[in-house]
Amino acid sequence: MRKSRLSQRKQDRLIEHFVAGTTARCAADLVGVNFKTAAYYYHRLREIICLAVGEESPFTGEIEVDESYFGGVRKGKRGRGAAGKVPVFGILKRGGKVYTQVIPDAKSKTLMPIIERRVQPDSIVYTDCWRGYNVLDVSEFKHCRINHSVLFADQKNHINGIENFWNQAKRHMRKFNGIPAKHFPLFLKECEWRFNNPSPQTQLKQIKQWVKMYMG
Repeated sequence: MRKSRLSQRKQDRLIEHFVAGTTARCAADLVGVNFKTAAYYYHRLREIICLAVGEESPFTGEIEVDESYFGGVRKGKRGRGAAGKVPVFGILKRGGKVYTQVIPDAKSKTLMPIIERRVQPDSIVYTDCWRGYNVLDVSEFKHCRINHSVLFADQKNHINGIENFWNQAKRHMRKFNGIPAKHFPLFLKECEWRFNNPSPQTQLKQIKQWVKMYMG
């Protein structure tokens, strides 16, 4: 990755604003650089996050899985398969980390290979009642469903954790007033990284190390 021409001071300030969740337009004004320069630097930071994070070992224990749809407000069909929205699948280990992936659809043949790759056998997998999860009933996982039409949580039988992540991710992305589809996976991994490393100090330390590694 090409070395930045920005001074170290301006790079450090842009990194701090990125960690703080400041938009590139606002950061450009505060740091004193061109908006396109700040936007490009932010883009490179997201690329670095994707390179550095990679895939960790499979989750085990109590796992929540769910899909969500990202995109602007549109008239017409809503929910699963809503036109114009990007479908995303998420796996969360309770009390731990989240893993996300853009998917073409929410069919069993799409979701099951991801679950098998990212979750260890005999784990307890909590889902809603979407038919795409029916195959889990005859799998190597212990499957528990929550019927949202009846209640959102029944003691341990809920998917509140992954739904909390979706809410956080959508709230963060709304600040950008539309994200180009080709760049959406980078923003998604940024949200995953932020959730898995909630301390701003940890985020700042990590990303500065990664900048030296990939842009030094």
